[in-house]
Amino acid sequence: MDLLFSDLLYLILCSISLPIVILIIYSRKSSNPNLPPGTLGWPVIGETLEFALACQGGNPAKFVKDRMNKYSPQVFKTSLLEANMAVICGASGNKFLFSNEDKLVVSWWQRSMKKILCSTSVFDETLVRDIFKPPIFLPQFLKPEALQHYIAVMDSMAGEHIKIYWSPLGEVKVFPVAKKYSFALAFQVFMSIADPQYVEMIYHPFQILTQGFLSVPIDIPGTAFNRALKASKFIHGELLEIIRKRKMELEQKGESTPRDLLSHMLSSLHENGDVKSEMEISTQVICLLFATHHTTSSVITFILKYLAEFPDVYSKVLKEQMEIAKSKGPEGFLKWDDIQKMKYTWNVANETMRLIPPVQGTFREAITDFTYAGFTIPKGWKMHWNVNTTHRDPNYFPNPNKFDPSRFEGKGPQPFTFVPFGGGPRMCPGREYARAQVLAFIHNVVIRFKWEKVDPSEKVAYNPSPIPSKGFPIHLRPLENEFI
Repeated sequence: MDLLFSDLLYLILCSISLPIVILIIYSRKSSNPNLPPGTLGWPVIGETLEFALACQGGNPAKFVKDRMNKYSPQVFKTSLLEANMAVICGASGNKFLFSNEDKLVVSWWQRSMKKILCSTSVFDETLVRDIFKPPIFLPQFLKPEALQHYIAVMDSMAGEHIKIYWSPLGEVKVFPVAKKYSFALAFQVFMSIADPQYVEMIYHPFQILTQGFLSVPIDIPGTAFNRALKASKFIHGELLEIIRKRKMELEQKGESTPRDLLSHMLSSLHENGDVKSEMEISTQVICLLFATHHTTSSVITFILKYLAEFPDVYSKVLKEQMEIAKSKGPEGFLKWDDIQKMKYTWNVANETMRLIPPVQGTFREAITDFTYAGFTIPKGWKMHWNVNTTHRDPNYFPNPNKFDPSRFEGKGPQPFTFVPFGGGPRMCPGREYARAQVLAFIHNVVIRFKWEKVDPSEKVAYNPSPIPSKGFPIHLRPLENEFI
C-alpha cells in the first residue's frame, strides 16, 4: 500500500481513539458565516483521506471537480494536511494568487515537509520561508543565456545514459531510469559532480526522503516520516561536506573554481544582507534537486506514453528530431538553437503536462484577512491552487480529454489556464531548464528507438505527482540511422 495512504490510515486509527473527538466535531463549526462554502471534514484529518483516495485511484481531479460542482466554481473550503484551506479555482483564481504573493499570501509548506528538510537549528517560520524561496539569483542562472552552456552536457549525458540503461536491453522501465538521469544531471549542472557511484549513493536515500514529504509527521520506527528523517540526516551530512569543500576551493582557487549553482549559492546573502548558513544552503540544494528531477522525470515518462499511443504524433516528433540530428551530425552535440527548433515536440510535452501534470498545485498562507469572490479568507488560513480547475475545463480546452498537441500552436491557451509552471510573477524559474532537459532526453530516445507499451492498461497513481504503477515498462525496437 502506498506510503502516504498507509500513514493516513494510521493517523485515522489514532485520532478516532481519542474520546475528545466528538467535542472537536462540534467545535469546528465556523463562527464566521462568510467563509467559502464547503466542509472541513473529519477532526484532525479533515478531507485528506478523500483526497488521498482520489490520488490513489489515479483521478485527483475528481476531488476538486466534485467540490467545485457542489459548492462553488470559484472557491471552496476544505481541510487538508492538518490545515483549514480555501481552494481557489479557475483562471481568475490562479491569476489572483500568483499576483498577490507577499501582498496577501506567502508560500506554505506542510509540517512534515518542513521537519524533513530543515534541522531544528533553522526551524523558524520566517527563516524557513526564506530558505524555501528560490534563491534570488536562480532566474539569472537558469535563464536561456546561461543555459546555453549546458545544452551539450544535457545531450551527452542523455546519450550516455541511454547507452548504459537502454540500448543493451529489449525492455526498460522508463520512470525509474528517467529519475536517475534527471538526478545525475542536476548534480552535474548544479554542483559539477559527475561521479556516478557517488550520485547513486545519494539517489536512493533521496527517494526515501521525498516519499515522506506528505506523510503524517509521526516519528516512530517503520513510518514513512521516520525513514524520511533518517534519509534527510544522511543527505544533509553529505551535502555539508560538499559545501565545506567548495568553500575551501573558493578561498584557495578563486575564479578557477567552477561557477556553478553551488558557487553562486555560497556567495549569495539573505535579503537583509546576512550570510546564509551551510545548513540553509544544504536545504535549498535538496529543494532544487526535488523540484528539477522528479517533475521532469514524470514529464519524460508520460511523453513516451503518449508517443506510444499515437503513432501519428510519434511520426511528427521523429521527423522533427531526425532533421535536427542530421544537421548536427553523429559527432556533434545539441545547441540552444536546436532546442528552439523542437517546436512540435514541445507542444507534445505541453499537452502531456496538461493531461498528466507533474505537479498538482502548491499552497499559500493568508497573511491578512481578505475577500475573494465575495467570501472572507481569514488570516492564517491556507490556500491551494490546483491545475485540475483549468487543465480539463472545456471552456478553456475544447474536448479536454483528447490528446491534441495543436492546442499549443500559435498563441496557445488563454493566460492562467495552462499552469504546470505556475504563472505571472510566480512563474517557476526553472521552466527553461526543464524544457531543455526534457527535449534533450526525448531527442536522444526518439532518434534511437521506436517502442510499445508492455502493459497497455497500466494504472497511474498520484502521490501527489503522477507515478505509473509498474514504472512504465516498454519494449524497445532500435532504429537504424547514421546520426548516432
